Amino acid sequence: MSRRKIIKIDENLCTGCGSCITSCAEGAIELINGKARVVSDRFCDGLGACLKECPAGALTIEEREAEEYDEKAAIDHQKVSGAAASPPCQAAISISPRPGGPSAFNAAPGDKSQLMSWPIQMRLVPTTAPYLKGARLLIAADCTGFACPSIQEEFLKGRIALIGCPKLDDRKQFVDKLSEIIRANEIKDITTLHMEVPCCSNLRTLVSEAVRLSGKSLPVKHFVAAIRGGVSC
Repeated sequence: MSRRKIIKIDENLCTGCGSCITSCAEGAIELINGKARVVSDRFCDGLGACLKECPAGALTIEEREAEEYDEKAAIDHQKVSGAAASPPCQAAISISPRPGGPSAFNAAPGDKSQLMSWPIQMRLVPTTAPYLKGARLLIAADCTGFACPSIQEEFLKGRIALIGCPKLDDRKQFVDKLSEIIRANEIKDITTLHMEVPCCSNLRTLVSEAVRLSGKSLPVKHFVAAIRGGVSC
């Protein structure tokens, strides 16, 4: 242990946007329970490349007793965790749905996206994002966007999308994040959309648990997308 400079994260300011994670070449920062945290002092070189990427100003540099930076350990950690340098996630933004046009993918002139916000991954959406205030939520399993042709007009229009995988995502993190969103934003109602496969149906349980933990009472409607197309209640 020695006294050195190291990153400090104020959890009260952190929105969980993930920008600092992707800007940390050493993979020292991870998202845990919706908040960015330094997972090990020895992975952090203390140079502060991540500071400028935080839109909330939650990151600072402090000088304290800490393990020495271990470059080899940081590299080994990246290999195990899959961490890699990549462009930072974009901060939360609102989007005005607008008509599309012909493209390399042959979109019809009348096609239009109903997406109203970004990012849409539950893990990356800040609980304080302004577009969540008084919102109607669409909570959808990742795969539904590929199996449900009507998702744009029938489900996404007029709603804020939050997506995740009921099987692969950390369930506690998913529930805690959603319950925090519901508590903080006066959500009007929730629509869920998941695939017909058994593991995907867990989305209903996760959403119901999040609503219960939030202490709020709000309308929730559930829909199921078939693998071969079509939607049922």
